[in-house]
Amino acid sequence: MARGRLRIYLGAAPGVGKTYAMLSEAHRRIERGTDCVVAFVEHHHRPRTEVMLHGLEQTPRKELAYRDSVFTEMDVDAVLARRPQVALVDELAHTNIPGSRNTKRWQDVEELLAAGIDVVSTVNIQHLESLGDIVESITGVRQRETVPDEVVRRADQIELVDMSPQALRRRMAHGNIYKPDKVDAALSNYFRPGNLTALRELALLWVADRVDAYLTEYRSEHQVSAIWGSRERIVVGLTGGPEGRTLIRRAARLAEKGAGGEVMAVYISRSDGLNSASPKELADQRTLVEDLGGTFHQVVGDDIPVALLDFSRGVNATQIVLGVSRRRSWQNVFGPGVGATVARNSGPDLDVHLITHDEAGKGRGLPVARGARLGRSRVIWGWLVGVFGPVLLTWLLIGATPDVGLANDMLLFLTLTVAAALLGGLFPALASAAVGSLLLNWYFTPPVHTLTIADPKNIVAIAIFVGVAVSVASVVDLAARRTHQAARLRAESEILSYLAGNVLRGETSLEALLERVRETFGMESAALLERTGETEPWTCAGSVGPRPVENPDDADVDVPVSDDMALSLRGRMLPAADRRVLAAFAAQAAVVLDRQRLRREADHAKELAEGNRIRTALLAAVSHDLRTPLAGIKASVSSLRSEDVEWSEEDQAELLKAIEEGADRLDLLVGNLLDMSRLQTGTVTPILRETDLDEVVPMALGGVPEASVELDIPETLPMVHVDRGLLERAVANVVENAVKYNPPGDKVLVAASAIAERVEIRVVDRGPGVPDEAKDRIFEPFQRYGDAPRGTGVGLGLAVARGFTEAVGGTIHAEDTPGGGLTMVLAVQTAPERLPERPDLPAATTS
Repeated sequence: MARGRLRIYLGAAPGVGKTYAMLSEAHRRIERGTDCVVAFVEHHHRPRTEVMLHGLEQTPRKELAYRDSVFTEMDVDAVLARRPQVALVDELAHTNIPGSRNTKRWQDVEELLAAGIDVVSTVNIQHLESLGDIVESITGVRQRETVPDEVVRRADQIELVDMSPQALRRRMAHGNIYKPDKVDAALSNYFRPGNLTALRELALLWVADRVDAYLTEYRSEHQVSAIWGSRERIVVGLTGGPEGRTLIRRAARLAEKGAGGEVMAVYISRSDGLNSASPKELADQRTLVEDLGGTFHQVVGDDIPVALLDFSRGVNATQIVLGVSRRRSWQNVFGPGVGATVARNSGPDLDVHLITHDEAGKGRGLPVARGARLGRSRVIWGWLVGVFGPVLLTWLLIGATPDVGLANDMLLFLTLTVAAALLGGLFPALASAAVGSLLLNWYFTPPVHTLTIADPKNIVAIAIFVGVAVSVASVVDLAARRTHQAARLRAESEILSYLAGNVLRGETSLEALLERVRETFGMESAALLERTGETEPWTCAGSVGPRPVENPDDADVDVPVSDDMALSLRGRMLPAADRRVLAAFAAQAAVVLDRQRLRREADHAKELAEGNRIRTALLAAVSHDLRTPLAGIKASVSSLRSEDVEWSEEDQAELLKAIEEGADRLDLLVGNLLDMSRLQTGTVTPILRETDLDEVVPMALGGVPEASVELDIPETLPMVHVDRGLLERAVANVVENAVKYNPPGDKVLVAASAIAERVEIRVVDRGPGVPDEAKDRIFEPFQRYGDAPRGTGVGLGLAVARGFTEAVGGTIHAEDTPGGGLTMVLAVQTAPERLPERPDLPAATTS
């Protein structure tokens, strides 16, 4: 019996239309005469989905009792007995009620597929098991119902049901997904624009990966070697020369001309490890291609054109970008060059671009061979074995052992030659071959004790011995050198990878980099020295280790970075071969030093600019916003003291009320100014302790009319870890701001809820709202949005609220209120002793 086929509708979030699309497909199949039944579909009281069930046959569900309640699940036996061609099974990741046939619904689906029944199902991206941690970090909610990725990957068809976050939120606001009483909570929590955008990106990337996998599998099964240009993939061939930057930028411009273009830079190194590429230049080019959104690859190949074409066809590239050869014209007699060879062998499906550059025709220079250092002791032992070993062996063969024959004598002498090559390299081995051949001729080739050889066969044997000895010595010496080079290059690659991965991304301080230099080369100390001019003394910009040098002339190893900067090491002399990596370290040390200084200068400039802006705004506030309440107080007091006017009791009460309101406003303005001053000078020191929100939030509402706020603080909320006074001031400022902009007669909603390991306080108003581009700006000091009248404040309330919230380890941001208005969200951490359980999504959210 053939296995059934599985088709899955994949969505980024609940409500995008997976079930609706599945039912639409069922109607289409029934119209074509396919036997299709509904095994299990949950419409969640969504009218449009419920309508789509009309006209479809539904198998009866199985009722199960659990904890004094009755639940319904899919009846697998009933579906198997009905044996339709196609079964519709919703919510693939669903966990069945205890007592069911299988624990998970996807296991039920596996039974149907094994019975030869085609299945159409649905699942959301957040239910894939491998994405659980990512989804939790995005939404703050841990998905308890998951399905193994392999189950979904094995599907014969995967169709993405996509919808923009804005459209999904509109569908939610219209009541097409949840009931009206759950809409506001859903839009403010799980269905935030940021959450939906991130989930949508996960879904698109996952499906795109599956499309690439399907395409690769198809090409492999059908042995398709030709390149299919489904999208532009541009390979840039790098040599490590300065022209690489030009090629990368040109490739990036080519990729921008088509949708979904991809740039892959590749550097091909020889298998023997010998190359003339500059490590610093390659590191810079790697950073450049990654900054432009591409990827960097390094492959090994002795035939560069073949390796480049193999790599390009392996990644299904459509274009190759190469630079015009740097070889001089007379060098073309040795061959056509890489560019011409690649263009000739690329075929009709792979375009090759030859880009001109400033280095074309200027010559590349010869690669520098890097010989292996075997060490003095090994070389000495090699010479001892190569020269004295044959003498000792001759003495043993003549006096201590019986005659073993000329052939065996030659093999023994050849063994010494190989040993000399392993220990000391080529020259001790050649000396061993020369000494051995002479001793063989004198002592073991008739007539003995003469250099004459009577038998011509022995002449040939001696000649073969010398040839084999020299050949074996050369091969052994070459292998030893290549092994040493491989180990050295591997160490260098690890060091350069460290530089490229950490330093170029700004993740390493100067001291950490110098410490890495000292540890890598086993030095006593390392220092980066600089001076302001050729006649100025050297100063230390950074150092590690005891007794750092103060002048490059006193260092054991000195690597100049520029005329006025040098990396100086104390400890021992280093060979010239190490200076290549040292030069890379020195260049990166200079970059780190410049970055640190630029960061300090930028921070200082930002502080100065912020201080100047605050001083200017403060003067403006003092000249107007503070003068206004003072003028009102003075006018009321002068009127009361006037002797030529007799005020009634009502008039006196009105004037006293004006004085009190002006004093209160002045007190609030001065308080905010003092709070902002404390935040700017860093003198706010929070005292964090466990606190109940229902003891803090009501106290923060003292400055607003009682009828203007609706409070919703559940008693079951966990305790939070905050400074009670600072949080109270932050909430008070946010609530006062909301009441100020809320329409008359409407109440500001202050609600709190627990999400993951934090508690959110949401202050919701129905005012004019704030556009997205101004949501961050309203938290800056002395900012008042819209047509707020002068004299209503100096624009410090929200700035102080953000400062106090961040001081207690929380966050604050603004969101749009569904239906119009602005919602301020203050999030603080729960107390570590009483972490809340992660709440489950509503039942409809897991669909």
